[in-house]
Amino acid sequence: MLLKLKSLLLIPVIVIASCGSGSKPSQSSTLKPETAVASSSTKTILFFGDSLTAGYGLDDTADAFPNQVQHKIDSAKLPYTVINGGLSGETSAGGKGRIDWLLKQHIDVFVLELGGNDGLRGIPIKETTQNLQAIIDRVKAKYPNAKLVLLGMQVPPNMGTDYVTGFKNIFPQLAKKNKMTLVPFLLQGVGGVRSLNQPDGIHPTAKGAKILANNVWDALKGVL
Repeated sequence: MLLKLKSLLLIPVIVIASCGSGSKPSQSSTLKPETAVASSSTKTILFFGDSLTAGYGLDDTADAFPNQVQHKIDSAKLPYTVINGGLSGETSAGGKGRIDWLLKQHIDVFVLELGGNDGLRGIPIKETTQNLQAIIDRVKAKYPNAKLVLLGMQVPPNMGTDYVTGFKNIFPQLAKKNKMTLVPFLLQGVGGVRSLNQPDGIHPTAKGAKILANNVWDALKGVL
């Protein structure tokens, strides 16, 4: 891990992981596009992200926040099926190289959750911004009518004021430029709360993931 866990435990940080090297094996519930949708009348929501999306470290990946969003969708009796396109350790550059495969399945709503690992590695703001924009551009080119949602991230203050501010600003700027619905900070209410995170101090517990799902649902339900 690039940052000391003590500092991560004390502040509401994002994050995911290059920490695929934790005590539990990396987990991803990515679905094959051709098997993700129950019927032709069902619309699809692709959650595209890293270990937060994949549900890293959870005993049951069904507890990952996109899967919990599916429960909310089902309860609301809305005709949408969630595709969990999370991959632990993913960066914006990695996502740019992976997105085309997942776009083989028709997408009606695209939820982008990437950038956290870039922030932990101190990747230049410009590079992360360009990679995320490239991903968005590919989705828009393939499915111009798809609705777009962006999940905001933050980095801890020991990354330096300029970097912290620049990184945080990536998400509202991209959301405005691309007319995306924005969740300002995915880990709101969870980051830095020991009881809601796994022992690594980074990844949410199942209870923490429920809060993430609520954060996303507050914005997503207005899109569906």
